[in-house]
Amino acid sequence: MPDTRPAILQVLPALNAGGVERGTLEIAAAQAEAGFRPLVASAGGRMVAELEALGATHVSLPLDRKSPLALWRNAAALRAVIREHGVRIVHARSRAPAWSALLAARREGVRFVTTYHGSYNENFPGKRAYNAVMARGDRVVAISHYIAELIRERHGTDPARIRIIPRGVDMRRFDPEAVSPARVEALRHAWNLPAGRPVLLLSGRISRWKGQGVLLQALARLPAPRPFAILAGDAGRGRYAAELRQQVVSLGLRDDVALPGHCEDLPAAFLLADLALHCSTDAEAFGRTIVEAQAMRCPVIASDLGAPRETVEEGRTGWRVPPGDAAALAAAIARALALPAAERVAIGEQARAAVQRNYTTRAMQDATLAVYRELL
Repeated sequence: MPDTRPAILQVLPALNAGGVERGTLEIAAAQAEAGFRPLVASAGGRMVAELEALGATHVSLPLDRKSPLALWRNAAALRAVIREHGVRIVHARSRAPAWSALLAARREGVRFVTTYHGSYNENFPGKRAYNAVMARGDRVVAISHYIAELIRERHGTDPARIRIIPRGVDMRRFDPEAVSPARVEALRHAWNLPAGRPVLLLSGRISRWKGQGVLLQALARLPAPRPFAILAGDAGRGRYAAELRQQVVSLGLRDDVALPGHCEDLPAAFLLADLALHCSTDAEAFGRTIVEAQAMRCPVIASDLGAPRETVEEGRTGWRVPPGDAAALAAAIARALALPAAERVAIGEQARAAVQRNYTTRAMQDATLAVYRELL
């Protein structure tokens, strides 16, 4: 029997690691649960098996390529996918694939949705025009109020087409009561953490704008014995990671820092940490690791720009510091670690309650499904 469920196609460059990729899987799961037929097109990656286990179909296309010729060829390939699977909505999550998806959707007469995932810099001529594809959806999903305002200011997008849907946290996975002590100890052993020292965790892709270098400068300002800092995340091509390792040596931090790469068990990592840090020097569109840490009751210090101003309430669910200011970050770390344990526990409890109210995966899924139903 033919599958008559309405098909929805999500497109993104690849399925390796990151918030965009995780959100794609979460929405695919919600689509299947709600009676839609989920498809995802990407260049592939380590998350494909997990996606397919959710009941979604993956279509391998070179959507990680950005040349004009590649965009044109991908548009033709996506048109074929739309026809073959009877796709009703194409949902684009990244700029290069979005250009191909826009061409395909318009020529096949299907609805087009975008999720505006980043603040997208405009540091060379023509970049705004390139970014503008993310504001051309029949519905444009903004992942924070900060991003919604940016879309209106930059692109003049009709507010009637914008839907603010913050990214969400799976409260079953990020539940302190669901993580066994054995998982925490296994991570402590794998990372070879020294005993008796506070642990700082900065989780995120190893990238200059994520501010790992700022954290190293802040750590060097703290007196010995210092907290132990974990910079967990994919290193990409590795050039910046190599720079960071050199910086560790030059600052005399060889016994104070670990760069363990990608972390598969973030819930355990946040339980292991005394403080979670967000050190981005560019405005964060949302900052998912912030709310993941908050869900685990781990106190957060975040850069005071972009969406973290929405998710971190100063002194109540965490603290904010000026971006790129190593001295301010060092002072905030020292103050937070000097707090009585009961006060840090209270910050963690208030933070988890705020996430439960405002930033759950289920809320994100339900709001996105409502957008699909509105268009259909």
